[in-house]
Amino acid sequence: MRMFEFRCARCGREFEELVGENEVPSCPHCGSGDTERLLSACRCRRASGSGDARYAAPASGGGGCAGCSGGHCASCH
Repeated sequence: MRMFEFRCARCGREFEELVGENEVPSCPHCGSGDTERLLSACRCRRASGSGDARYAAPASGGGGCAGCSGGHCASCH
């Protein structure tokens, strides 16, 4: 299961939900099943030190993701 961002077509609210790859959750605000998965931006930075291809998560308090812009939501960690 992964964290995805969704938007409700009925009320327009955006929310995050932990779901399986093809699951479409109902809106937690209005209960509508007419929701769509949003494209989420991921911000990564190269791990310090070695020249290998490992990447580290953004530091807390940084730019974060589009959902929280503070680096503190569940999808950032």
